[in-house]
Amino acid sequence: MTVRLPIAPPSAPASAPAEAAGPLMQVGDLAKETGKTVRALHLYEELDLLRPQGRSKGGFRLYGQDSVRRIRWIGRLQELGFSLGDIQTLAKDFATSAVAPAAMVRVRKQYADKLAATREQIARLHQLEIELEASLAFLEACDSVCEPETVTRACTSCDHHDSHDTMPELVAGLHAS
Repeated sequence: MTVRLPIAPPSAPASAPAEAAGPLMQVGDLAKETGKTVRALHLYEELDLLRPQGRSKGGFRLYGQDSVRRIRWIGRLQELGFSLGDIQTLAKDFATSAVAPAAMVRVRKQYADKLAATREQIARLHQLEIELEASLAFLEACDSVCEPETVTRACTSCDHHDSHDTMPELVAGLHAS
């Protein structure tokens, strides 16, 4: 439940009136809505990634829906592998750019670089998936043909697999010393 709180007198920073921005919430409510901890939100503030929209009469920080979007953006970038420092630099570069096209070029480059790295990671993970599937198939055959008393040292000279079956690396590594 979001509690609507009054905004402090005009001396408090506010980018838009409370009515235009929607209901404001305290940091605990913002944490619940975004799934982040209050501590994480305070860290985002320290890094200048998040700013309260205003303060309540009691001095509590108040946040609007823009803060929810910002926190989700930060979380998405973290999922992509961006560090908070990277995100801080990205946000600062964007905020300090004099012209929008120049800002977009830098953001696009960062995103393009991350996309290339993500595609490389997907290719590596696909190769690992193939290796795991081959290892599981190899090991399933062991389970169905080996005698329960077979000692593991005998596995290196196993004759229960087809001669053309090569032992997958994830299995062969068990026998390496």
